[in-house]
Amino acid sequence: MRARRIPLSSLIVLAGLGVLGVATSAHADTVITNANGYTLNSKGELVQFSALAYDDKGRITAVGTAAEVAAKAKGARQVDMGGRTVLPGLIDAHGHVFGLGQQLTQLDLSSTTSLADATRAIATYARSNAGLAWIRGRGWNQENWKLGRFPIAADLDPVESSRPVWLERVDGHAGWANSRTLALAGITKSTPDPAGGKIMRDANGEATGVLVDAAQELVTKVMPAQTEAEGRTMLDRSLQELARVGLTAVHDAGVGVAEDRLYRDYADNKKLTARVYGMIGGTDKDFDQLAKNGPLRDYADGMYALRAVKLYSDGALGSRGAALIKPYSDEAHSHGLLFFKTAQMDAMMTKAMRKGYQVNVHAIGDAGNKQILDIYKKEVGATKSGAQRHRIEHAQVVALEDIPRFKSLGIIPSMQPTHATSDKNMAETRVGRERIKGAYAWRSFLHQGSRIACGSDFPVESPNPFFGIHAAVTRMDAAGQPVAGWYPNQAMSLKEAFRCFTLDAAYAGHQENTLGSLEPGKHADFIVIDRDLFRMPTYDIHKTGVLETWVAGKQVFKK
Repeated sequence: MRARRIPLSSLIVLAGLGVLGVATSAHADTVITNANGYTLNSKGELVQFSALAYDDKGRITAVGTAAEVAAKAKGARQVDMGGRTVLPGLIDAHGHVFGLGQQLTQLDLSSTTSLADATRAIATYARSNAGLAWIRGRGWNQENWKLGRFPIAADLDPVESSRPVWLERVDGHAGWANSRTLALAGITKSTPDPAGGKIMRDANGEATGVLVDAAQELVTKVMPAQTEAEGRTMLDRSLQELARVGLTAVHDAGVGVAEDRLYRDYADNKKLTARVYGMIGGTDKDFDQLAKNGPLRDYADGMYALRAVKLYSDGALGSRGAALIKPYSDEAHSHGLLFFKTAQMDAMMTKAMRKGYQVNVHAIGDAGNKQILDIYKKEVGATKSGAQRHRIEHAQVVALEDIPRFKSLGIIPSMQPTHATSDKNMAETRVGRERIKGAYAWRSFLHQGSRIACGSDFPVESPNPFFGIHAAVTRMDAAGQPVAGWYPNQAMSLKEAFRCFTLDAAYAGHQENTLGSLEPGKHADFIVIDRDLFRMPTYDIHKTGVLETWVAGKQVFKK
């Protein structure tokens, strides 16, 4: 495949590469010099710069050429970038911070390529962790194993039978248990499927060991409660990884009282090395406690916010839990799962809207997306909450006639490019040749003027944003497959992909005035990478490495 290069002449560059804004009288304490810098400006134009200045509060005061910035930052500390490429800090608009930390501290099955490979990894982990009361992990994907079925408890029992084993699927929408776990959870042939969940069963009606969506709660409710020390360990590991891959801000899709407490503590003690835009998980007890004083728009100078709510409409495509209008193409008796009746979902969404929160609803299947769009149509006007910038998380398989409704209703599609390249091995099998036209349809959304907020859904996918930019532009996986891209007509341009991980992700969190670009008045959040993103073959974008990560003008990672 011929390398695709973007010449400088094709970039939209401000005349003379001048300063992006007029610096105020604030003293600039630090100047980044000799940079090969790129940023978007307030008009969404891609511009280059060679120097950047910021004050002792970590706010940018000038951006432009070395001479222009030096004139406005006399006597400042100089940091020479040595000609390396500098970009705004990247933003992941949908991740699970503590889930990532959990994956980094427990058994990770995401790289296993077969059931035998997985059971070997489980056995090794169990032997190495003899003191653990439970064997826990995440990341398995029966599609990658080419198993032709879901795993069962009988696959786990020979590996570990005395201790409970609980292993979440890669998407978090199904779990795999051994017989010991099923017994502890009291799951028998007579246990009914809970609302919004499914107990997978054999021909005799016995539970096989896989629990889908809400059925997982039968196991999680009998697990030992997570301690604060474990939560701190997870958060520490997650923050280290986010800094390593160049993420300076994340939208955490599911914050409870315990997580909120830790975020505030870390922010107070200068330990929060990525900005967190939090979504309260659900509208039940945690919401009632956290929402007493309304949305938290800004805490610790923009390090933390809690002004959104995360709800779930349906499950995931890989576990056939995503709700479809017509049956699955590869399982004619199944439509997937809507988690709540429309009246129940309406009540939860309206409760959050009336409290002033942005409502962000997970919807994968076309029936899930339609349900949520119908509620938005009914309630956004009634609650006068359009300015809250409500979102649909994933917007993964959308009926073609429903795509324009995102724009007309003012709903932000929050999408994850690597989902397309991870799901391409099974997505069309699940939904067929017609429905796939509205799946992972980034170009269709962009063409109508929707702002896409890009993320990864980590730990479902890697948090590395360059994997997401690569997938968005090429529609290929890391192996370069398929050669022409998977449904390449839905690909983004490089500038669009860059924007959806910067300015538009910031917009989706009401933060476009402080984050998403390197302009005067904004936070000095930036990264240094090992190659020129805009002068390299696009099929190599996923190889980009982060050399340094800076948040509020302070270095939080150096390779």
